[in-house]
Amino acid sequence: MRKIRWGILSTATIAREDVIPAMQKGVHSEIVAIASQTIEKARQVAEKFKIPKAYGNYDELLADPEIDAVYNPLPNHLHVPWSIKALNADKHVLCEKPISLTLKEGQKLVDFVKTKPDLKLMEEFMYRFHPQWQRAKQFVNNGEIGDLRTIQSFFSFFDENPKNIVNIREFGGGSLLDIGCYNISLSRLIYNGEPKRVCGIVELDQNFNVDSLVSGLLDFGNGTTTFTCSTQLSEYQRVNIFGAKGRIEIEIPFNAPPDKLTKMWLQNKNQIDDNF
Repeated sequence: MRKIRWGILSTATIAREDVIPAMQKGVHSEIVAIASQTIEKARQVAEKFKIPKAYGNYDELLADPEIDAVYNPLPNHLHVPWSIKALNADKHVLCEKPISLTLKEGQKLVDFVKTKPDLKLMEEFMYRFHPQWQRAKQFVNNGEIGDLRTIQSFFSFFDENPKNIVNIREFGGGSLLDIGCYNISLSRLIYNGEPKRVCGIVELDQNFNVDSLVSGLLDFGNGTTTFTCSTQLSEYQRVNIFGAKGRIEIEIPFNAPPDKLTKMWLQNKNQIDDNF
């Protein structure tokens, strides 16, 4: 099997610090090109990571016939338009979360990819592939905690930098889109379905006019989820999955460190602990 040849659509921090190093360690992936808004920035990052090609704009990268797939870590409001452009250039797309700002915008992307049946489009929720989450889902499916009843999750950090995208409304900033999407995604993963009802409380930052704290309740019919996410609270993350006969706790559920073990606990009559 030949390696998938990737092009990176921007020199975003998450690309430089997380995704590029991971892809370069992949058995089936190689990065052949990177693009930025300036050729100088693209060349700087390409040199650092020994990427063969650098482009001074995104269209040039999409026109490269040697690229099979594109990773899109652009600001949130650019996820849909540039993912559509990449698909239209016959590239597979891995797009950063959240894949869109609205339901209507997301549906536009879903409808477009249906016109490209040979191409793959995926939202980059990396946590779903981490062994601790695959094990947690296995525990639930195997009945280790009995009937699934409720999930509690928390995700927060503190950032009041006006230049950070999370604090810029027109770029799709705010805590719900930036990190609350994880709280919602994990619930859909574990329940293997969609919520029937939702409600929430939103606190807006008066300076940035973005949601700085959101608490939500999701009703899945056979169980519930409660969560809080915030970009203006002390840094913390945790997930607890409760069943009628047991509980699963995940210590670092969302951005598990790549260089050390993470911990999860299964509390039931067998009292199993796991490190991953």
